[in-house]
Amino acid sequence: MYQFDSRIRYSETGKDGRITLESILNYFQDCSTFHSEEVGYGMESLSKQNRSWILLSWQIVIEQYPKFGSHITIGTKAYDFKRSFGYRNFVMKDRKGQYIAYANSVWLYMDTKKQLPARADKAQIEAYQLEDRLPMEYAEMKIALPDCEPVICESFPVQYHHLDTNGHVNNGQYLAMAYQAAGEKIQAKQMRAYYKKSALLGDTVVPYVYKEVNKYVISINNEEKEPFAVIEFSM
Repeated sequence: MYQFDSRIRYSETGKDGRITLESILNYFQDCSTFHSEEVGYGMESLSKQNRSWILLSWQIVIEQYPKFGSHITIGTKAYDFKRSFGYRNFVMKDRKGQYIAYANSVWLYMDTKKQLPARADKAQIEAYQLEDRLPMEYAEMKIALPDCEPVICESFPVQYHHLDTNGHVNNGQYLAMAYQAAGEKIQAKQMRAYYKKSALLGDTVVPYVYKEVNKYVISINNEEKEPFAVIEFSM
């Protein structure tokens, strides 16, 4: 497993002085990019080949929300490739080796010029040195919308600060949008996200909020009610 050590920064905490879920997600994303750079398939290398890994789904289980200044270790491993899909686990641990959070993720390998799925070559797959997948309860990739009336939030445009290096809304930004739409403090025990369509600069975003007992589902839609992403928080 590729891993690196860090310490929870003030900028990564919320009002309670503890790490936010968005910061956990960002650590996991950074860990995967560091891993890819380490094995020779980083952003610059893939860009020259008109290739990119696009995230399709997250399942993050949170065991604890440690305080500012806590020492942490973040790790990741690739455990499978199937056609154009890649599968990757993540862990975040405290100084004692106890889980802070762990995750599963599914990625799609894309030809960015043709905007079509591609297949990773044998050399790339071997570079990642596939490992056994993490023992956890794996959820479905897709997230069903609850059978209840949603609260429709005020729309807003995608702006520059929402974007990543691909020109798409960054995965962590969808999470921030979902938190904002929920309108109250959520300390989730599990977060799932399913990304259906990339939101681009100038697109209009309309969050639809579905609330159930101990669960929120937020569909981040466009003006035609088509989802860019669906986020689920379980408390």
